[in-house]
Amino acid sequence: MSEELRAAAIHHDGSRDVDALLAEVVESQRRQGRRVRGLLMAPSTPDGNCLAEMVLVDIATREGYLVSQALGRDSQACRADPQGFARASAVLRTALDEAPELVVCNRFGKLEAEGAGFSAELLEILSRDIPFLTVVSRHLVGEWQRFTGGATLLPPEREAIDAWLDRTLACSSTPG
Repeated sequence: MSEELRAAAIHHDGSRDVDALLAEVVESQRRQGRRVRGLLMAPSTPDGNCLAEMVLVDIATREGYLVSQALGRDSQACRADPQGFARASAVLRTALDEAPELVVCNRFGKLEAEGAGFSAELLEILSRDIPFLTVVSRHLVGEWQRFTGGATLLPPEREAIDAWLDRTLACSSTPG
């Protein structure tokens, strides 16, 4: 039996809207009757400062979680709101108790790479061998590989993602 980690990240190389791609994948899996839990990035429009709010949406309940701070146009600081991420992390912890067939998280980002954000929840998901899908930017691929010990990196192409899901979910040991 293979010891391959059942986790993958879609490589956000700037070639397409990975948030829309991930949402399409989630919707397709749900239409197939799969129990998908986790968080997606809500589509957003820039405010007057050309900055969009970052809102994560619970896949199961559609509840939104604001995870950005309004720091102003000229701010060089990270807009991620640690308190917003803490509130949204409850979605991932709840998913652990719901026997999902797939857990999705909008990003493996800088916070997770630094051991904050959703890192504790992601490690718990991985340790329970629950199939997991996320997105990682080209700047954090090395950190993703270190965090997971070499989990799959997928191109931002629907066919590649669907093929990985078919292989991974076909041998799912998650109770139903």
